[in-house]
Amino acid sequence: MSNDKLHLYGADWCLKSANLRNYLQSIWVEFDDFNVEEDSEAAERVKALYDGTLKFPTITFGSEHLKNPKIGELDAFLKKHNLLD
Repeated sequence: MSNDKLHLYGADWCLKSANLRNYLQSIWVEFDDFNVEEDSEAAERVKALYDGTLKFPTITFGSEHLKNPKIGELDAFLKKHNLLD
């Protein structure tokens, strides 16, 4: 697993996950999309961030993460990591 790529952890039924997924696609930001309900390894990676609790949507890049970010928070995170102009 590469730490130099944006990762989105969510669930198919989760509207917030879908909104983030659609937003990232609309601004042409490349990311890996993980469904934590179907991918147990992805679920464990998320749980490791939150003391064993599964919280999503979660965005990660390298060792940093955001839980359920608003678009402005996500944009700031993307800019910080030079993923958005």
